[in-house]
Amino acid sequence: MKSARCLLQLQCLTLVGQSTRSAAQYGALLRAASSGRAPPPSSPPHQVFRHFHSGPARPKEQPIPAEFVNGDDKKRDRSLVAHDDLFERVAREVKTKATFNKVVDVFIKNDVRRRGHVEFIYAALKKMPEFGVERDLVVYNRLLDVFPKEVFVPRNFIQRMFNHYPRQQECGVQLLEQMENYGIMPNMETKVLLVQIFGEKGHPMRKFQRIMYWFPKFKHVNPFPVPKHLPEDPVDLARFSLTRIANDRDAKVTVHQLPCTDVTESGEQITLPHVVGIQSPSQVELLAKHNPNRPLFVEGPFPLWLRSKCVYYYVLRADPTPPEEKVEEPFDPERCLDYPLQLDLDLDRDLGDEESFDVEDLDEGPVFAMCMTGLGEQAVLNQWISGLQEDNPILGQVPTLFRLDAGPRELQGATDTESFHHHGPEPEYQKEERQPQQEPEVTLEEEPRTSQRMKR
Repeated sequence: MKSARCLLQLQCLTLVGQSTRSAAQYGALLRAASSGRAPPPSSPPHQVFRHFHSGPARPKEQPIPAEFVNGDDKKRDRSLVAHDDLFERVAREVKTKATFNKVVDVFIKNDVRRRGHVEFIYAALKKMPEFGVERDLVVYNRLLDVFPKEVFVPRNFIQRMFNHYPRQQECGVQLLEQMENYGIMPNMETKVLLVQIFGEKGHPMRKFQRIMYWFPKFKHVNPFPVPKHLPEDPVDLARFSLTRIANDRDAKVTVHQLPCTDVTESGEQITLPHVVGIQSPSQVELLAKHNPNRPLFVEGPFPLWLRSKCVYYYVLRADPTPPEEKVEEPFDPERCLDYPLQLDLDLDRDLGDEESFDVEDLDEGPVFAMCMTGLGEQAVLNQWISGLQEDNPILGQVPTLFRLDAGPRELQGATDTESFHHHGPEPEYQKEERQPQQEPEVTLEEEPRTSQRMKR
């Protein structure tokens, strides 16, 4: 009964706005609802029905094709692979500056809108060392020219504050950072390109300003600069490296052996490495005063980095002199005119001054000579010691011990090692050294697994 009354009231509310409905009909409907009888049928022309609108039936969900799953990631990976393939296809035979510029021209002419320019620039920065243009300023300006002009420039302070086009600005900063890592200073063309691409207030422009501020300050701060192009000849490179380590103009560089290929009596070839040594007159004098009862040591190899190239050197040294054998010699006042070697100052002490100083002295022992060689083995270093005996006769009386590590042997190519050992018969002393020591067989019981432990 209650539900019928509610339905009738809802139907009446829908008919209030109809001007054709009279007050009598409305009262009859209410009286019929209160008495519980069915309402009188209304005339068909004046009855208005509400239609329920329903959408079309939804089909069952179909599986999404695999090509639309993670479409953005796949497109990004495909773009990077496509750009790498572009470098490989264009520069298939020779990788030079001309072929690198040709790849850039192909990308620029391929699409006027420069779609995918960020991925292309990242791929080009990664490929630059392979083409040998990582230190070419003109090539970096060509890569900046790939960016569309006046598209990423912020128009108001809100865009500048919220990092307008962050992906493109990050790519521009990455390009300038690679220039900074290789020590390349931008020029005015770089500035004009950055202003056209990102505006005067963008992050790449601020990076450019920092580079232009700091690079001139640190350009000549190193008193021992390393040349950009190192010598290709191993003998010249060893001579340059030893002179740099010794830092003594009176030091004498001696080439004990040049790299050569010799033919043995049996007709086999053997490749001999180079041996270059250095020794100063003060080291010769110091070695002449060495006690013959105390041994000398050949130690190494020690690494020396020259830009992106690593070379190794060996030293001839002795243990620190015992305190009872030390003889204090008076300082020569004219030995060094730049600064005094000894100060005798009679200054008054205050109550808060300390008369004793806690200074930790570490005596590493004297170094008598240094050398560089193409193969750091005892047989090769023996030739260096034999060459030093011409200027240092005391080496024939002092025992020499070798403390060699396996540093450069692991980094050296297998071809060089095989050429030195397998082109000819090895000497007997090398064969004795290379005989592997027979180690006792040790039987190790297999440790039980966790599951076996739990079962036990």
